[in-house]
Amino acid sequence: MKNFNNIKNIIFDLGGVILNIDTQRSINAFTDILGENNKEFVKKYNEFNLLDRLEKGEITPEQFRGTLKGIIPQKISDQQIDTAWNSMLLDFPEERIELLSKLKPKYRTFLLSNTNKIHYNFYTKQLNEQFGIKNLSELFEEEYMSFDLKMRKPDKEIFHYVLYQNNLLANETLFIDDTLENIESAKEIGINTYLLKESETINDVLKSQVWFTSF
Repeated sequence: MKNFNNIKNIIFDLGGVILNIDTQRSINAFTDILGENNKEFVKKYNEFNLLDRLEKGEITPEQFRGTLKGIIPQKISDQQIDTAWNSMLLDFPEERIELLSKLKPKYRTFLLSNTNKIHYNFYTKQLNEQFGIKNLSELFEEEYMSFDLKMRKPDKEIFHYVLYQNNLLANETLFIDDTLENIESAKEIGINTYLLKESETINDVLKSQVWFTSF
């Protein structure tokens, strides 16, 4: 495994890195609702580019739900939509939360997530109920959410923004994500990167590093 001995800053992705997710669960939930209408729904969902627009804050949760209601033939409530949409969000493993808490005093740590307001509200409540942590910002120097920034990974502008806003040098910064496209984009502007494999956790990766001391 590559060593990052000069690292002073760490930028973390959220889903699949800190928060366990399973996108198939949401697909299954909507499939159960739609039944034989599922293929037509998927086609229209993709045509509207709903995920990108929601994650970039170009549409509100209310507009997202309203659009879904317009392309789902049967009557569906906001609560049903949110329940199906949030079903992909699983849990925050305790050891990852402990790791982030220990990292914060020793490294400049940041969160950079492609996310949306519906998911944000759900996992923020989950984090508070499970650990008594008000929100994710308590675990990092700064958190950056795509729906707030109106930008999303893998666009290079979002990485430049985080570096510039915090006076970070790319060669002193490590970015950890589980999506190759995001990793490649960060790498192209000089950021050190680590693509988290499905069988790995951030605890496995960071505790293997020489610079990760006395934890």
